[in-house]
This record gives sequence, C-alpha cells and structure tokens, in this order.
Amino acid sequence: MTVARSFSPEGGSRHVVVIGAGAVGCASAIEALRAGLRVTLVEPGEPGGPQATSYGNAGWLSSHSVVPPALPGAWRKVPGWLADPLGPLALRWRHLPRALPWLLRYLASGWTEARVQRTADPLRTLLADAPALHAHLAAEAGVPQLIERRGLLHAYRSRAEFDGDALGWRVRRRAGVQWEEWPAEELRRREPDLAARYTLGIFVPEAGHCRNPGAYVAALAHHALAAGAERVAARAIGFRIEGGRLRAVRTEAGEIACDGAAICAGARSGPLAAAAGSAVPLESERGYHVVLEAATAGPRTPTMVADGKLIAHWMDGGLRAAGQVEIAGLEAAPDWRRAEILHAHLQSMFPSLPPPAPGAPSVAHWLGHRPSLPDGLPCIGPSAASGDIVLAFGHGHVGLCGSARTGRLAAQLLAGVAPEIPLAPFDPGRFRS
Repeated sequence: MTVARSFSPEGGSRHVVVIGAGAVGCASAIEALRAGLRVTLVEPGEPGGPQATSYGNAGWLSSHSVVPPALPGAWRKVPGWLADPLGPLALRWRHLPRALPWLLRYLASGWTEARVQRTADPLRTLLADAPALHAHLAAEAGVPQLIERRGLLHAYRSRAEFDGDALGWRVRRRAGVQWEEWPAEELRRREPDLAARYTLGIFVPEAGHCRNPGAYVAALAHHALAAGAERVAARAIGFRIEGGRLRAVRTEAGEIACDGAAICAGARSGPLAAAAGSAVPLESERGYHVVLEAATAGPRTPTMVADGKLIAHWMDGGLRAAGQVEIAGLEAAPDWRRAEILHAHLQSMFPSLPPPAPGAPSVAHWLGHRPSLPDGLPCIGPSAASGDIVLAFGHGHVGLCGSARTGRLAAQLLAGVAPEIPLAPFDPGRFRS
C-alpha cells in the first residue's frame, strides 16, 4: 500500500466544503487537499473536543469489526438486554415511536447469516489496512505516538461462550480476518490482571488502537489547516442547489460559495442529507465511557470481554472502559448510570482495581453519539439532489477506524476520480424503497 504525501491546496480551482471536523471530516479535508482541491472545513465546535463523538470512543482501530451488532436471533435477546440493569442495551421508552422503524430494519438486516455476510464483505473493504492508514495520517499530523499497532484481544469465559459467537467469527474468517487463540495459560501470562473467569483469548494481530482519539482528531484538523484548508466556525444548515449543481453551502453565519461538499457531520448528518435529497434512517447509538485516571491495574492489550460487551485499555488520560448502547435520540439528557455500569464491569474485569466510587475526582464520565444506519453500513456516495454533494457518515461502531479510508473515498468523489473500492454497497440510495 502506498500513500501519497504531496499537497496542492491551491492547485485546483474547485472549492469544496467539508461539513464536520470529526475523524471522517478531518480525513476528508486532508485527502481533498492532497487531491488539489481548495477546502473549507465547517464545524461549530472545537475539533476533537468533548462534544465530538471520536473524543470519547474506545480508540479501537478494529479492521476486523465487520459484523453488525444485530445477528440472527438477536430479537430474542432484546427483551432480556432491556430488562437487565447491567445489560449492554438501554432504551428510553418515550423515544420508541421514533426509533421503532429503525430498530425493525436493524434486526431485519441481521436476520440470516447470508445477510450478515453481505454487510461484512463490503465493510471489510472499508476497514482493511485501517491501522496502517491511520499511522500514516498520524505521522503526517505530527502525532505518530497516538497510533499503536499491536493487536486487539477478545476475552471469553469458556469455549462454550466463544461457540455462542461462532457465527460472527465464521463471517469474519470468510471476509479475510485471521486470529490467534490463547488458551487459559497463555491468556493468564499475557493478561495477569484479567479476572480468572476468562479462560480463552482471541487475539487479532492486524488491529490497532488510538491512545487519545480527541487529541488525534484535533491534530488532524490542525494539519488540514496548516496544509491550506480554511475553517468556518458555524453550523451548516442546508444547500443552494441550482439545476442539479451545488452553488453554496448555507450556514448559520451565511452562505459559502462552493463547487462541492461532503456531509461528514456524524449523527447530526440526517437533516443535511435530507436537504440534499437523500433521506436516510440515521439513528444515534449513544455510547458512554468511564476513565479511571489513577488506575493501577488493567489490560496489557486493548481488550473486549464477551460477557460485558465493553472495551478496556489504557489511554493517555488513564484506564478507559467504553461501550453500552442507549437508544434515546440526540437531545435526551445523559443517564450517567450507564457510565457507572461500565465502571462496575471494569472493576469486575480487573478485581485488583478498587471498588467503584462514582463521582470521585479521579473518575471521568462521558457520553457520545454513534451515527448508525440500520444495515450496519455507512453512507458513502453522491446525494440524490446533486452529484456535487457527497455523503460520508453513518459508520456506527467503526467511525474512527473507517474514517481514514472514508476520507480518501470522499476526496476521490469530490475530485471526480474513480473510488479505490466499490461503493455500491454504501450507496445512500439503497434506502429509497
């Protein structure tokens, strides 16, 4: 794999607006500059700040995360998950009428193993080589230390528990993912702080990790600006399209005349996509994290445990556990009990940690919004109203991982260059029916 490094921010007359300065938006801006386009980055908040989804995620660059959360038979488990106060899924019931169509499509997308494979195969093309792509971007942005490439671990309590996930691992294998099995003795040697109830490890060597996603995104934004992008600190609200051609992006601060645009606004992309003629069923899968700033025990390898459905690893600010899915929309207030649940699971994973003490100065909580589409695939492609407007959002649980290649694809579409992977599975028009 080769990655071009030259920039020509003034080399072309085409001016594009990238809406959103999250991981996808910043990568898109960098790659558009590399393609010789003039770039304006529109973002109301500080790139990489706490309001951004990438700020608080688990940091996994999991190129093997090609299996959608909804698998065959998931509908049978949903009532139990919702009834379990420590379970991985929560639903605000007043949001149910709005979320129900999305939930039904979400369950239907994983109804059979064949459907799951139809998601996994194209998602693999998007995520393959993600750690290497991010390593290149981080080096260019001057923060190479933030990207680690030493694999990820899935821990199981037993062979039977692993067999319960067999469908997902079969799908991954067919998509080209390889892994190592660590029996109990090897797992204990590699992860001495992990609770003894875990007796089987599945180690994926190809995967990577970001030690500080917020700082990484901030560095990418700074890199884009240093390479020639301009930034408008405003919220985009729509477009001026004339005769099928984009003439301007409308913002709360006025219009920005341009020839092209990319919608990379994460979970807030829905209204913008609709304004561009592409209504898509976008939902927020709200996720939480907890950080123990003074933790003294934890994993040697970024680790996900099957029983808690959470990810734990050391970040620059301490030991972070991230996970949970809460369906409650964009505006509902946080339910910090979800973060406290993560804290309890984290202490159970690593028994030598002190008992949970919510509210202690050394414990930080956070909520973010994963932009999710019901079939587990993002939207990457031109809008219905104008080919000048590119949609690049909806990555669900793999936004940070998938952002590097998505940025390349968005820039290729904006520059009129053939995309490097087939985009038909990601076509925003797939939801029209």
